[in-house]
Amino acid sequence: MTGLFGATSTTDDVLSGVDLSGKRVLVTGVSAGLGVETARALVAHGAQVVGAARDLAKAEAATAAVRALTANAGSLELIELDLASLTSVRASSHALLADKRSFDIVIANAGVMAAPFGHTADGFETQFGTNHLGHFTFVNRIAPLIKEGGRLVNLSSSGHRFADVDLDDPNFEHTAYDPWLAYGRSKTANILFAVEFDRRHKERGIRATAVHPGGIQTELARHLDPGALGAMLDKINSDLAAEGKPPYQLKTIPQGAATSVWAGVVAIGEEVGGRYCENCHVSTVTEGVISPVSEGVLAYALNPERAKALWAKSEEMVGERF
Repeated sequence: MTGLFGATSTTDDVLSGVDLSGKRVLVTGVSAGLGVETARALVAHGAQVVGAARDLAKAEAATAAVRALTANAGSLELIELDLASLTSVRASSHALLADKRSFDIVIANAGVMAAPFGHTADGFETQFGTNHLGHFTFVNRIAPLIKEGGRLVNLSSSGHRFADVDLDDPNFEHTAYDPWLAYGRSKTANILFAVEFDRRHKERGIRATAVHPGGIQTELARHLDPGALGAMLDKINSDLAAEGKPPYQLKTIPQGAATSVWAGVVAIGEEVGGRYCENCHVSTVTEGVISPVSEGVLAYALNPERAKALWAKSEEMVGERF
């Protein structure tokens, strides 16, 4: 499937001609941006989507247009899930397990970016706790519901390049806090979680992958100063101009959600399992300094031994073995 789609492909491009009738998909973070668009595209092609969100009222409003599609396509059901609270994570996963209906695909889409220093309800640093530990616990608890041949898609980011995980100080108890450093750690953790989940479940034909949606202006940037994103883009474009390259273009939300949908539905499991994808294809391992807008995944984010160590540390932190 590599080569058919690229950076400007949209969710509708990726799913053109695809019938998802009978497929059941769980998507976290369906109250805004990529999560809503992912749900919309899947429902439009016949899937039964379970959308998880911390704020159900916000999710109801955000997905009104998606529910309007269900008369002629798939279905959408909303469930409450606050990834920053293990109590909520366990309650939500318990309800799904009691329901017993299985999933073909799980897309771990929700997240926070560059948040100020803080802690989740359980005392974890906000970004690592929400982006990684919340999903780690939730996905592992519902793993028995993922069908043989199913797929897990973890949303990561090129931000993984900011930092490897720090297994000795995950909560910044001894390290000076920097919001981008913390974000980088959490996004590397999303990739490493996919690597180890894939290793543990591929005997059942279940493959896990991590994806970078690309640069998109969504609510994810809500913690940034109003001019920060513009300043970052100005710096990137200045560097590109110096190299004789055209300016960087942010993706639209349908373009940003395309890689999640491609990796979950269209891509061959053997090709994406345990890998990092961007622009609707598997990315290559790159070493050294990388431009913020160039492709590539750093080797530490795919290191299988690092992935096992993160898994063990995560189990210790949340107090559950999987």
